[in-house]
Amino acid sequence: MIYLDNAATTRALPAVAEKMTYMLCEQFGNPASVSVMGLAAEKEIRHAAQILARGIHCKEEEIYFTSGGTEGDNWAILGSAAGYRRHGKHFITTQIEHPAVKNPMKALEEDGCEVTWLSVDKKGHISLEELAKAIRPDTVLVSVILVNNETGVAQDAAAIGKLIKEKNPQTLFHVDAVQAFGKYPIDVEKMKIDLLTMSGHKIHGPKGVGMLYMRKNTKVKPMILGGGQQKGQRAGTENGPGVAALGVAAEEAFNNLKESIIHVAQLKKALAEGILAMPNTQINGDDSDLASPYVLNVTFKGLRSEVLLHALESKGIFVSAGSACDSKKKVGSPVLTAMGMPFSEIEGAIRFSFCRYNTMEEIEICLGALQELVPFLRKYNR
Repeated sequence: MIYLDNAATTRALPAVAEKMTYMLCEQFGNPASVSVMGLAAEKEIRHAAQILARGIHCKEEEIYFTSGGTEGDNWAILGSAAGYRRHGKHFITTQIEHPAVKNPMKALEEDGCEVTWLSVDKKGHISLEELAKAIRPDTVLVSVILVNNETGVAQDAAAIGKLIKEKNPQTLFHVDAVQAFGKYPIDVEKMKIDLLTMSGHKIHGPKGVGMLYMRKNTKVKPMILGGGQQKGQRAGTENGPGVAALGVAAEEAFNNLKESIIHVAQLKKALAEGILAMPNTQINGDDSDLASPYVLNVTFKGLRSEVLLHALESKGIFVSAGSACDSKKKVGSPVLTAMGMPFSEIEGAIRFSFCRYNTMEEIEICLGALQELVPFLRKYNR
């Protein structure tokens, strides 16, 4: 099996599975308990928080554990709306966000708030000028995805954070870092980020656990009420096994960050060059070194992505459709549509996404399969 769909999910590391088993079967105390077992479980959670905090240059007490990226995004957005209701009802985001950000923003609109949806250029970048004009005295929060999950396009978080705080120091800056955490250098202080979300299963950790970084003294309301766990911000017994295993995955990611970026960039370059050597192909998004090396979105003109996807799958190569589209309605990916791509190009988009365990041999096998399949499938595409 050749797995090139790592932006969807990743294989858990053996050390992650071992940590979860240890926590489930041996160190299974309730972290809220004052017993020896409870204190041991709490120590494991604190250790994981320390690892995550070091990785993004924040304080341990600013780390809160969630069930994943979707909960973190919802909490950051809806919790900010509730906590800063007196400050204003204006929010800013982009047209290329993940549904975990888009849908809470739409819910705010339905609740009487105003949301400004920033456009992007043909490469998927927002305009700082447009953002500057959009920020108002009553702007509560700006939410921007750091690395886009479909295209790998990376926004300039440092420039965005600087601009936000210059225009309105009270406006919060939220970053969806689900595709960036552990794969892209993040410094919440330098980037002036107030809220940041991530998900464990994108970095070879377990599913069902993630993190929300929340800057100290930020007045974000909790969404889950109960026993007062996590400093009263998120009730419910902490997921000790998931959190401890997340710490293991994060530490591995941070320790291998630079080497992984170099390795994965080589894989992406080789695959991109091989595909572009084929007729009627194009890279979608930013093809420069500023884009994430972990994601490559390519259009194979004259083909439907799901057809090529299943053909590759039959050869044991797993990728994903670069768009979730309905050919009957001629509706394509909102991300690629926002970038100005026509449906004829969107419907043939495939996303290849890499991890540090992929090899050049796998890339060569994938290219060989594409060189065989694409001309054959185009003959029968009508």
